[in-house]
Amino acid sequence: MQLQLPVRLGRPGLLPIRPQLRAAGRVAPAVHAGSTDTFLEAISLAVSGDILVIDNNGRLDEGCIGDLVAGEAHVSGLAGIIVDGVHRDSAAIRAIGIPVWSRGTAPNGPLELRRRHVTALEASTCGPTTVTREDAVFADEDGVVFVTLADCPRVIAAAREIAVRKQAQAAGLLAGHPLRDQLRLADYLQRRAEDPEYTFREHVKRLKAAIEV
Repeated sequence: MQLQLPVRLGRPGLLPIRPQLRAAGRVAPAVHAGSTDTFLEAISLAVSGDILVIDNNGRLDEGCIGDLVAGEAHVSGLAGIIVDGVHRDSAAIRAIGIPVWSRGTAPNGPLELRRRHVTALEASTCGPTTVTREDAVFADEDGVVFVTLADCPRVIAAAREIAVRKQAQAAGLLAGHPLRDQLRLADYLQRRAEDPEYTFREHVKRLKAAIEV
């Protein structure tokens, strides 16, 4: 909201294969069609630090990647894998160490071969968002966010600024200063009583606080 950019999220429910994982990198897209060759091609086109973003239309009935594809991505220098679907071979993937996000697990591999998309290595869709190599992906325990590469510098700068403000507010809380005081809630309530159209978002923005900006 602060930068007036569209919010581009991955499918809700995408979670890391183990807690506290984080990953960030350029998107390496791949659309699954029931065979691993698409993944191997996508990895061959990627560069170190990219993140494989697999479009399997959110399917829950087939583990579209396992330990071998995860291992191939890892030894090729990829920074992670995002699966809009589910994975298999969880223990082996954790042992490999590459960060993986998916909607869950399934013990079986692909159930059928499907017609390969002509843009299978050019664009992939993750929930409501379609991404290409012109996008970056950021992932942690809360989910997955996509940002165009061109917008990354100012998005990262804004995120760092917000993080500094939030750390200061958290320190204030620990020091005994309630958030409602830090954000001047009483002033906001008085102003809202005078002007019902005045929003808390406007109020916080005037304070340059971290919440709702």
